[in-house]
Amino acid sequence: MKPLGLTLPPRAHAVWLLGLVLLATSARAQTPAQVGRWSSVMNWPITATHLSLLPDGKVMFFGEFEEGDLPPMRWDPTTGTLSTFASPGYNIFCSGHSFLSNGKMLVSGGHIASHVGLDDASLFDFATNTWTRLPDMNNGRWYPTNTTLSNGDVVVTSGEIAGPGDINQIPQRFIAGTNTWRTLTSAQKNFPYYPKMFLAPNGRLFYAGSLRLSLWLDPNGNGAWTNGPQSLFGGRNYGPAVYMDGKVLIIGGSEPPTATMEQIDLTAATPAWQYRAAMSIRRRQHNAVLLPDGTVLVLGGSSGPGFDSADFPVYHAEVYNPATNTWTSLASNVRYRGYHSTALLLPDGRVLSAGGRLERTAEIYSPPYLFKGARPVVTAAPTTALPASTFTITTPDAANISRVSLIALSSVTHTFDMNQRLLTLNFTRNTGSLTVTAPANRNLAPPGYYQLFIVNNAGVPSYGRRLRIPPP
Repeated sequence: MKPLGLTLPPRAHAVWLLGLVLLATSARAQTPAQVGRWSSVMNWPITATHLSLLPDGKVMFFGEFEEGDLPPMRWDPTTGTLSTFASPGYNIFCSGHSFLSNGKMLVSGGHIASHVGLDDASLFDFATNTWTRLPDMNNGRWYPTNTTLSNGDVVVTSGEIAGPGDINQIPQRFIAGTNTWRTLTSAQKNFPYYPKMFLAPNGRLFYAGSLRLSLWLDPNGNGAWTNGPQSLFGGRNYGPAVYMDGKVLIIGGSEPPTATMEQIDLTAATPAWQYRAAMSIRRRQHNAVLLPDGTVLVLGGSSGPGFDSADFPVYHAEVYNPATNTWTSLASNVRYRGYHSTALLLPDGRVLSAGGRLERTAEIYSPPYLFKGARPVVTAAPTTALPASTFTITTPDAANISRVSLIALSSVTHTFDMNQRLLTLNFTRNTGSLTVTAPANRNLAPPGYYQLFIVNNAGVPSYGRRLRIPPP
């Protein structure tokens, strides 16, 4: 599982280490309002190789290899307590996972051995702590991706069956209304596992990597693939991709890793990849988290050659501002977060960073916006909203609000969050309230649970409020 990589000569390695020391020293000299702040390290019973934010604000995680046979764990961000969920009864390591519109989690595939996948699928109900076994899929899937459609169905793509390179080439569509599968027999395609897949504004699925060639999948009928544009850099395995307001960003990745980033606007008449500003350092095995202020936080990874080189750890976080096309280096954490690490946004605006190979720890990052004054307060907000509808957020801070963000709940593993997307909502200010317009349709906001944030002129977010987009 770890292909051989090149090693840097001693002098180059020393220069690299010096650069990291200077970055860390610079971050320590700055205030939390400039670079944020990391918590102390938390010890957990298992690795957080798979990490999801549940609709009730708790975090669910489960581990790697033999740990995937153990029951998933629950972490409460408010109290810091750990508890155990029910067991699904099989090894769900290396599965795909995403949320249905009712908040249940669909888990696809699992682990028999390295590169050998299960054909099992289950639904997990966080409210009752119960698992429901679904009909088996068409074949095994080890490292598959789940992608929610506009009607609440989920398409499962890729995953290995019985050995390295033995890809399950035929996608399947989970029919949420009947808990059944429809095999997309006309959509056979051989491409790498854990593909970066997104529901696009046109209702098709967009494959953004890790291959250089992008792809479109029509999930209707028996399915059909068409070629999209080529990215500029090349393959970006083990680099994250995120969706923001119809745009997809692919960040770093590859072997040896790159610092480059590309963006594609899926709303354009002819979408094409374009380079955007590069990170401060090249990264692979890192994670990307969408923040309420409309920025992208990148954490962890390795800057060295090889599959998962802990000899070249990247400890400092950095944040990308799409409005200015700039990166800012932030505070450094303690533990190396490489292969099998995860990260997600919490309802209070902090970011949980956890896991790594045999790394049974977690750390919490408080971004700089949490040190820039009082939070805006939401005194009332709806719990559901139909597409294109208007709704009211009651807040005494209405006059100072500059942004309303809707961010889907996270469900992340192996550098990719299958559920995460950020939508910037239009709004008008009133005395003591905001009138907000929901996303225009379910291609933009697939059915399910989101976190609703208001952000003030200083960039400080409110606590996230749960908002559900119902299915048609």
